[in-house]
Amino acid sequence: MDTGFDPSLLQDLVNVEMPFGRYQGRLLADLPEPYLVWFANNGFPNGKLGTQLSLIYQIKVNGLEYLLQPLRQPNPRAD
Repeated sequence: MDTGFDPSLLQDLVNVEMPFGRYQGRLLADLPEPYLVWFANNGFPNGKLGTQLSLIYQIKVNGLEYLLQPLRQPNPRAD
């Protein structure tokens, strides 16, 4: 059964950085929820980034961040 969901979208959330704005350089999965709520109220950007931001917004407002934990790469700078 094809659900139409691409699992690589979840992997992108823990690997792709925000390309602009106040949180430029921060992983999409680490963006604060109020920032994502602002986009939800004012409109997500077009294209892939908008899809990614919308997805992480849905994950955060529904308390599903734990789903991303197994996908995160160890941070070599955290030592």
